[in-house]
This record gives sequence, C-alpha cells and structure tokens, in this order.
Amino acid sequence: MNQLPSFVEIIQLMLAPGLMISACGLLLLGMNNKYSLVVNRIRLLNDERRKILHKMDDKDFNYHENVRLASILKQLDALVYRVMLVRNAVLSYTVAVALFVLTSLSIGAEEIFNISRLNTLITILFSFGMLSVLSGVIFAAYETYKGYEIVKFEVAAEE
Repeated sequence: MNQLPSFVEIIQLMLAPGLMISACGLLLLGMNNKYSLVVNRIRLLNDERRKILHKMDDKDFNYHENVRLASILKQLDALVYRVMLVRNAVLSYTVAVALFVLTSLSIGAEEIFNISRLNTLITILFSFGMLSVLSGVIFAAYETYKGYEIVKFEVAAEE
C-alpha cells in the first residue's frame, strides 16, 4: 500500500510536461494551417507570375500588368520569408515537445530508479522546453506582423 502514493506522485509530476506537450500540439496545429495557407498563396502568385511573363511577349502587355508583376515579385519574396518564420516556429514547438517528453521520461526514471541526480537534468530539460516554446511564439508573432505588412503592400499596390 505504500507504493500507491508514490505512483500517484509520479503521475502528478509527469502531468506538467504532458500538459505542455498538449499545448504545443495545439500551437503546431495552428502553425501547420498557417504554413499551408502561405504555401498555397505562393503557388497562386507563382502561377499568376508565369501567366504574366508568358503574356509579356504579346504587344498587349500594358502598364497595369507591369505593376502587377512587380507587386507579385515583392509579395513572393515576403511570403518566402514568412514561410521560413513559420518553419522556425514549427521546429521550435517540435523541439519543445521532444524536451517535454524527455522531461516526463526523466521524472519517471528518477522515481522508479531513485536517482536524485536527475533533478537538475529534469529542471534543465523543462526550462529549455519552455524557452523553445517562447522561441516559437516569437517566430509566430513576427510572422503575423510580416503578414500584415504584405497585405498593406498589396492594398497600396492596387491603388
């Protein structure tokens, strides 16, 4: 009967990293959705760029198409940068999940094998996991800011 509280305590200790894994999963879901949207936008703009470039040989190529081509090229550069930011956020969240899994496993190993030296490792793993989440949030926030800049540019280019 003495072992039961020990296992309950182990499960409680392992829940904190488990909750962070779940939170990172939600963040990853959102970032993967954003990644798909940005990649789709890049594909659409590339397709439009190819059509405009194909039309360049025609004598009907006009000033508005030239302005649109310049706008597309500028947007493509910005969108490629945004994809890189989304990728970095996804990688940060993924690294965080790995660190939280390692934290949980270390907590379990410490309790099962009674290795008190793992306390420092557990703290370091969890702290680096949280720093990785913070890194992902920073990348995601900056990507959102860059997305707003692209929209502002596109609206201004159409005026």
